[in-house]
Amino acid sequence: MRINFKLLLGSALLTLSHGALAQMNIFACEPEYAALAKELAPDARIYSATTAMQDPHQVQARPSLIAKMRQTDLVICAGAELEVGWLPMLQMKAANVQVRSTDKGLFFAAEQVKTLDQMSNVDRSMGDVHSLGNPHVHFSPPRMLTIAQALTDKLIQLDEEQSAKYQQQLSRFSARWQLAMTKWQVKARGLQGMKVIAYHSSFRYLFDFANIEQVADLEPKPGLPPTSSHLASLLKRADNGDIAAIIIASYQDKRGANWLAEKSNLPVIVLPLSVGGNEQSKDLFSLYDSTLDLLTQAYRTQK
Repeated sequence: MRINFKLLLGSALLTLSHGALAQMNIFACEPEYAALAKELAPDARIYSATTAMQDPHQVQARPSLIAKMRQTDLVICAGAELEVGWLPMLQMKAANVQVRSTDKGLFFAAEQVKTLDQMSNVDRSMGDVHSLGNPHVHFSPPRMLTIAQALTDKLIQLDEEQSAKYQQQLSRFSARWQLAMTKWQVKARGLQGMKVIAYHSSFRYLFDFANIEQVADLEPKPGLPPTSSHLASLLKRADNGDIAAIIIASYQDKRGANWLAEKSNLPVIVLPLSVGGNEQSKDLFSLYDSTLDLLTQAYRTQK
């Protein structure tokens, strides 16, 4: 019997091609959602447009990002207008119809949960505020469970053949997350009543979870850098003696915080805003562990 090697080779290449197409391409706007996607779709090709050392509000629509979005099946973003300054431009230049609508391959985490600090009337005089609420929902453990369920539904919508696998991954993640939440709640109870000055509202959900009060903001208005007069007013507030620390995110400018720390004798705590924000934060679980441990250490020292 004569074997047609060309036919066999062509068939093999076709099989490989189908296998490659079956591997989903995921574009995450922020590293926390790349990390969540990895938990739920470990076999997917996952790309994060930003790192924890970048301001997610300020991103350039670089050619490399456009190329990635052009090839992607699913875009996962925080939403609530966090990416409003750059995501629409990427979508337009990538010309990928699949990821222009949430009916298809576009997913906004903030749309799956109730956000904090929603505002009915917003104007430019208020600074960089989000009318749809604070977008940094990944620092709310209960909300992240809801988002994980919704994202699993989206994955199944786009890749129904792998439905059972996505459900299995969700079950594994949920079990581990709920167990970790018990531990985080214990740590959070030790932080109740802590007062801090923080830069922006980046950790709004974390503070809400741990009952930490942000008594003042290093920004005079959201999106504006600290001014000398504003820092002077913060120094006066710090003189009350009830503030435990000055909190900034890993990507934020430290100069204003360092000046205030020197004058007030308060510690500056640099928290990772997302996965990769420090050496300890390698995934979503260690991100929570690291932030809560850093806050606990600062609070114990202040007491």
